Amino acid sequence: MASANRKISLFKVAALLEAMIILLMAMVFVGFIFIHGRKDAVQAAEQDPEVRTRPIIEKEETFYQLDGKKILMHDATLGEVFVPVYSDVPVSDIDTDKIVTRNGYSFYMDGEEVRSTTGIDISEHQGEIDWGQVKGAGIDFAIIRAGYRTYGGGVVTMDESFTDNLEKAHAAGIETGVYFFSQATTTDEAIEEADAVLDAISGYDITYPVVYDWELIFDDHARTDGVSVEALADCCVAFCERVKSAGYTPMIYQNKSTAMHKLDLPRLKDYGFWLAEYGDKPTYYYKYDIWQYSSDGTVPGINGRVDLNICFRDYSQKNASAPIDELT
Repeated sequence: MASANRKISLFKVAALLEAMIILLMAMVFVGFIFIHGRKDAVQAAEQDPEVRTRPIIEKEETFYQLDGKKILMHDATLGEVFVPVYSDVPVSDIDTDKIVTRNGYSFYMDGEEVRSTTGIDISEHQGEIDWGQVKGAGIDFAIIRAGYRTYGGGVVTMDESFTDNLEKAHAAGIETGVYFFSQATTTDEAIEEADAVLDAISGYDITYPVVYDWELIFDDHARTDGVSVEALADCCVAFCERVKSAGYTPMIYQNKSTAMHKLDLPRLKDYGFWLAEYGDKPTYYYKYDIWQYSSDGTVPGINGRVDLNICFRDYSQKNASAPIDELT
């Protein structure tokens, strides 16, 4: 009887070991398939700009510098306030003393040589535009709204004048980028917005960035009122990675205050940044590629006021699919 029990016990041990070996082999096989599947997806995205991959949302803890550096800002209630400096977010290298204003436009000068390009951003609200006059007025680039998500119902809506503006700007010899006014609250919505833009620009030569414009609505209730810092960063990453996987240069647009208080800048530092800060000189501490310095500019060929911008990198020199760090 004891011998029989011993045999049964040995059989159970052998069966358990066999099951564990089978489970281990299955785990190794699944891991192999997963790794090679991701590698194939990345290679496909690199080879074919029409392939769009789902963004991988990575999150890392970052730390402030401890050397006493502060960014001083003004708050309507508290007066002067300070924000600690991030140790791992690139600092702006723009020498603001080299920014000059002539005939209503701002330029970045190196002695007597202009080292910037001049641009506008427009939407259907500008109405019919005479793009020939705009080009003749010295405008180098235009960032055109492709569409928006409504802040009440959350409906993705394309700009009625987008295609007309894009084609006429190209015909006039003006470089173009595009932006989408987002009210995304989830990564799925951000990807939906990115795909709407990518479908709209397919077949066009877009040399300037494809921009994610997420804004707080201050004068009304909006679906984004309660969006967390983490959710906003996730949406920015999702949109930008989707755009990058399709072969374009992604960028985030934001004003100085919201950027400093709402954006998780360490997570978004690898994307281009378009700063909105109205005045003679920008005071934003971190790196930015485009500066929107006025919302009430005047440009021949456009009725009414228009946003004015200065770009510190000439994106027209290379196709927008080139890596961001190669654009100079």
